[in-house]
Amino acid sequence: MSYKIPLFDLNFDEKEEQAVIDTLKSKWISTGPKTIEFENKFSEMLEVKHSVALSNCTVALHLAMKLLDIKEGDEVICPSLTFVATCNAIRYVNAIPVFADVVSKDDLTIDPVDIERRITKRTKAIIVMHFGGFACDMDNIMEIARKHNLKVIEDACHAPLSEYKGQKLGSIGDLGCYSFFSNKNISTGEGGMLITNNTEYYERAKLLRSHGMTSMSYERSKGHSTTYDVVDNGFNYRIDDIRSAIGIVQLDKIEEDLNKRKEIREMYLLKMESIDRIIVPFSDCENFSSNYIFPIILKNSDYKRRDKIRDKLAEAGIQTSVHYPAVHRFSIYEKYAVSLKNTEYVADNLITLPMHSGLTEKDIEYITKTLKSFC
Repeated sequence: MSYKIPLFDLNFDEKEEQAVIDTLKSKWISTGPKTIEFENKFSEMLEVKHSVALSNCTVALHLAMKLLDIKEGDEVICPSLTFVATCNAIRYVNAIPVFADVVSKDDLTIDPVDIERRITKRTKAIIVMHFGGFACDMDNIMEIARKHNLKVIEDACHAPLSEYKGQKLGSIGDLGCYSFFSNKNISTGEGGMLITNNTEYYERAKLLRSHGMTSMSYERSKGHSTTYDVVDNGFNYRIDDIRSAIGIVQLDKIEEDLNKRKEIREMYLLKMESIDRIIVPFSDCENFSSNYIFPIILKNSDYKRRDKIRDKLAEAGIQTSVHYPAVHRFSIYEKYAVSLKNTEYVADNLITLPMHSGLTEKDIEYITKTLKSFC
């Protein structure tokens, strides 16, 4: 279906095309100089010591589990209002996901109070997800982690350059994970990044990324080594230089893109003041956000009414989505299911409206007027 106003739009132009062509002409297309440049540029922008570029964010989350030595039977507290990959990574190491609720309909991030309530002797880590690019309550979460000797992983897929009290999201916990999937703020088609200030984690992540080998093909091609050892049971989680070259261009564009998204969000907020049957989460947020998506929550509603409104918006040419179905309701997580009052209401009544830097004031006017007529 072709939409008058799509949910997102790829921020690509001839610069990404030229980056791919230049990389192809260089004759080095696997992990090499462009990947190193991408990692260094990402570290500089995120104000963090180390970045490891990977094939996607799911593997970044998996490596985070391995680096923190999360094992079978360990418990990891996580949100249910997230993409399933956040929780799947816990199961990859046979650990147990313990689902915690979100704060409220106004704040869709994991609730520190509920986190602490769910800690047991088997709890080893907390995964937070900065929903939509809006920061979790990291002061309280880090204090809980210190109090109970827990590790913290930040799923920052939605949050490149987003901040919490001046700190970049992803750099506050022990490890941060980012996604460069096609609809993310930074897109390479597929791709991810693991960041940390811990040099030991960084060195092992590089080993695990490429089969546990002590040197990679690019290093050997430059004469830095002629052989290698295998010292860990690693994986093939490498990104290639073609996608890294695209990522470098995307990093050059990201600040302008995020500032435009901020303007678009402000337009949305202004025009939605007259719609009294919806809640706009994070409307009072003071931290800088990537504004990855623009979610709204219907008041006094249920999933049937939500779905009818989505259908009507689609008929009007407006593409929407739902971020996200609650993970604890999926069949595969049935045995870990708990009652999460806020999460369940949000999952049934959330509509994700279009958000990308190509939207105009006219687009926002049309979306909000159309939404108001259906609400």
